Amino acid sequence: MGTGIRVFLVDHNDSLQRISMARLDRLLHFDRRESLHLYAGKRVRCAMVVVEVEGRQVLVIRNIDYFLLPFDAKGRINRKEWEKGVRLGMELLPSLHDDQYPQQVIDAQHRFAKRRYEHEFKWNPSRKVKDAIVDFVFSGSHVF
Repeated sequence: MGTGIRVFLVDHNDSLQRISMARLDRLLHFDRRESLHLYAGKRVRCAMVVVEVEGRQVLVIRNIDYFLLPFDAKGRINRKEWEKGVRLGMELLPSLHDDQYPQQVIDAQHRFAKRRYEHEFKWNPSRKVKDAIVDFVFSGSHVF
């Protein structure tokens, strides 16, 4: 038994395109040889599904993360936008210096950062998209 990852890009019409984790990794490491011209200049919905597998058979879905991928005009990940999201994601962590403010003051910066992060870099799937992802993961075939 092991863990696997399935990655899907969700098009504007809610159709799914599966891409390999290796390809996503190359995109996120800004490999100049990797691009998706179809998505040039767009913010594309992405779903990363963590599954438990035995052999090649998916037993259970452990987690699904929904985030947006910003593409530049060449179909590569927009480095500036991606790094902005990473920085904002780091702000989600509560301060390690609780003694920085008087006891009556609540440091809520991470709460505001979370709202902004979820608004700019995350998305919420419809029931149709969730069901399509689950069907795709367990059947291994395209459902649209």
